[in-house]
This record gives sequence, structure tokens and C-alpha cells, in this order.
Amino acid sequence: MSGTTTYVRFQSTERDPRGHFAGQPLANRLAREGRLSEEQHRFWRSGNDWYDAAYPDPSRVDPTVYDPEVNPGAVAWFKGTATHLLDRIPGCLALLAAHGVACERLDSVDPGRVVYEDEVQVVVVPRPGDGPGAGAAVPGGESGRAR
Repeated sequence: MSGTTTYVRFQSTERDPRGHFAGQPLANRLAREGRLSEEQHRFWRSGNDWYDAAYPDPSRVDPTVYDPEVNPGAVAWFKGTATHLLDRIPGCLALLAAHGVACERLDSVDPGRVVYEDEVQVVVVPRPGDGPGAGAAVPGGESGRAR
């Protein structure tokens, strides 16, 4: 991980029942619970399909990447250079905001110990004391969703 690369993560402001700050599952949960309007559901589905086609799913490359025994607290961060992925985030933020789901943007040059990396993202295990998803991050004041 280069010290000049910035990493970006969008996550919940509150811990989930497992003690993690959820990222992408926030919108998925709204869809699963049937809380999206028809238009919002179409937007969510097409967005997920687009993201699924746009970059690799780390758990398909390495099935242990999110295993809590192997990589406790592992979370994904976009590389700041993945602008084609980050440019689509505002629509996701609007969807979450419409349902009162609070999120935050985190930026970091060192989010944790890298356990997976590709051209557009890293999956890291936060260092002790950083908390799940926190890394060495500073909130960016924006809301969002991590994929």
C-alpha cells in the first residue's frame, strides 16, 4: 500500500449487531425488508448489477477474505483513483438519506492491514484500537455506501 494512495470508505455511523460499521449491506437491507419504492428498487437493482460487473468481488477471488476467524473485522475500501466507481455514489447516498439511514465517508492513506487488493479496492483488517472499518481514517463529512 502506497503512502500516497488515498482510500475511501462509506459506512454506517452506528455499529450493527455484530459490532461492525456496515457498508454496502445498508441499501441491500432496505431492499430485503421491502422498504424501497418501485423506482428506488429499480435504481438499487441496476446499481448493484452495474457494480457487480464493474469490479471483482473479493470473496469470489478469496473465499476467506471476510472470514472472521482468518481476517477479523475485514472491510473494503475503494482506492481514491477508482473515480468511475466513486462517481456513482451520490445516487446511493440519496437512496439511503431518503430512508433516514445515516452514513459517513472515511478517507485514509493507511486503513489497516491489507488482506486483498485489486486495481480499484483493498480489503483490510483494521489495526488494534482502530475499530471495525475505521482504519486510520478521518471522517470526510459525507454520507455513503461502501461496496
